[in-house]
Amino acid sequence: MLKKKKKINKKLNVKEIKYYIKKSKDKTINFLKRVKKDHLIRKYIKENILFITFVLVGVINSTMLRFFTMHTWENYLAFKPILADISILIIVGSFGYLFKPKNRFIYYVVFSIFFTAICMINSIYYTFYTSFASVSMLSLTQYIGEVGDAVTENVFEMKDMLYVIGPIIVILVGLRLKRKGYHKKIEIKKERKKKALYTLICGCVLAVIFTITLSSLEIGRFAKQWNREYIVMRFGIYIYQFNDVVASLQPKINSMFGYDNAMKTFKEYFKDKEPEATNEYTNIFEGKNVIVIHGESIQKNALGVKFNDQEVTPTLNRLSSEGMYFSNFYSQVSVGTSSDTEFTYNTSLMPAQNGTAFVSYFDRKYYATPQFLKDKGYYTFSMHGNNADFWNRRVMHENLGYDKFYSKETYKVSKDNTIGLGISDKSFFEQSIEKLKKIKEKGKPFYGLLITLTNHTPFSDVEKYGEFDVDIKNGGLTDEKTGEAIPSPYMEGTKLGNYFKSVHYADEALGEFIQALQDNGLMDNTVFILYGDHDGRLPKKDYNRFYNYDAATDTIKTEEDEGYVLFDEYQYELNRKVPFIIWTPDMKGTKLNKEITDVMGMYDVMPTLGNMLGFSNKYALGHDIFNIKDNNIVVFPNGNWVTNSLYYNSQKGEYFNLKEEAVSEDYIEKNNKYAEKLLNVSDDIIVFDLLKKQKEQDEKEFSKEGE
Repeated sequence: MLKKKKKINKKLNVKEIKYYIKKSKDKTINFLKRVKKDHLIRKYIKENILFITFVLVGVINSTMLRFFTMHTWENYLAFKPILADISILIIVGSFGYLFKPKNRFIYYVVFSIFFTAICMINSIYYTFYTSFASVSMLSLTQYIGEVGDAVTENVFEMKDMLYVIGPIIVILVGLRLKRKGYHKKIEIKKERKKKALYTLICGCVLAVIFTITLSSLEIGRFAKQWNREYIVMRFGIYIYQFNDVVASLQPKINSMFGYDNAMKTFKEYFKDKEPEATNEYTNIFEGKNVIVIHGESIQKNALGVKFNDQEVTPTLNRLSSEGMYFSNFYSQVSVGTSSDTEFTYNTSLMPAQNGTAFVSYFDRKYYATPQFLKDKGYYTFSMHGNNADFWNRRVMHENLGYDKFYSKETYKVSKDNTIGLGISDKSFFEQSIEKLKKIKEKGKPFYGLLITLTNHTPFSDVEKYGEFDVDIKNGGLTDEKTGEAIPSPYMEGTKLGNYFKSVHYADEALGEFIQALQDNGLMDNTVFILYGDHDGRLPKKDYNRFYNYDAATDTIKTEEDEGYVLFDEYQYELNRKVPFIIWTPDMKGTKLNKEITDVMGMYDVMPTLGNMLGFSNKYALGHDIFNIKDNNIVVFPNGNWVTNSLYYNSQKGEYFNLKEEAVSEDYIEKNNKYAEKLLNVSDDIIVFDLLKKQKEQDEKEFSKEGE
């Protein structure tokens, strides 16, 4: 019979403790002396210079990426992401020792290029999307060709080339070692394995140390992945990218294994949701025709702006003053930009967390505005002068309930009527009028979406926008030689200045279109709706010039100057508002002619318009703005949110107070939980096709009741 060993708790006395401390101290001192005497550090560096260069280059590039993208002291002083990046690079680099010296050089060059590509792609991507890249977007690379100019002219910057220096250094170090005979060095297999093992252990120890420093909040957000800036700021770019690969595969895995939990959460979310209440605007537009303009990159900040007493957007200014104008309105796009707006506008769901709904989840069941109106007897259609397969619109528009999609092949497009990415807005609207006249002849109420194209980044076809100066004619500058007055350049030559020229053209085209609608009787019994699909993604420095330009001296004011306007990152985010306008020719002076200042998002449009047009979607994530009013919250795909009171940045865990009122932690915590739940439920609906599953369950229950 085995006897249990008794545990012996031996207590050390003071003398023994001192002995062990002295022994450890002596060992440490002797080790350091040996390191110094034998020049072990110098020897290690000399023998492993290629590996060390590989690690240093990778760390410098990843740190440079964070510094170039996220401009906060928290990020600048963060040590965790550096530790994480070092551990990943050491672990990957350790396997290089398994190769013979002549092949080791190739290994480190290949992986140096790989890690550099990660940094470079994310740097370019961040400039345009203010977020980090995802492999789930690989399916969208087919669309890059059509917007190539936008990438090269408006997104790619010289800083993005700095990352290339890294692998060049690795190559130069490798070539120098080769000249010294490094590639001919003979290492037995056992020695290579030993080096690889020790290096791998070192990398794993650093990874463990890094993991120990993480909080439960950081681990939780890492698992969810939707707050990408936060993850890069705390985990580094390399761990983020690896996690992104896993997260991108997760929808495929979840669709097989996570359905039950997703359906349970979905039912709980909508179980207690009250139907939208009726209000003074209920059914006011029921039975009317509807023409919707999807305004490419139209921002609210263009409205009301003048240069030399000439309005940038006279048409939009008139519509906003005569109609129902929602002046605190935000699009809620992710990487799918225009397609995300179309999706959210039509379904009141958020964009997909991985990929885009239009491309990655086109075969799901959605409750959409065109389908609801189609069920009410409307003829529904969409018009766009671009390729029908761009953003997979050909397939997705049919899924959303459009009877017909009038795409590029139905328009006459030539070199003379092309601006930027394709057919000019003026030609597009002119040809669309003829199509609308035939649609009217059908004798049915119609609902149509017209997607504009001209006002698309990079806003470089300036000579085609027509005459519109963005300088200041009488700013106070004089020619030094002649003494004559000369214009102050102001926004001339800037991207924002070119944007204003482009918007002016788009606004002029819109004005001509509205006039043609009225001349052809197409505005009779018709509601005209316009929204901006997203902001113009313009550089912050141009806005600083716009708000702080001194025309008399042709300089930019500083914080010390009188009249200086602070335009920081929060102002930049809040400046991304887009217009949302509902207008009819006879609306001016009625109860509908008003400005709505309550914060509103794209997902609130469907419930708001649905109430006016006589339909409702019980699975909408947004609200009728006239019911929720001041209590509304607009959630963005990255986890940020805005209310009438404040804008919250979830990446930084900071907020910008909009009313200068006291903000409680409970208020922020409540809205954070709401935002997280909404984003997760929306993504579950898309990934697991829950609306289709729920409809099938409802039909089964209904048939059972009939029996």
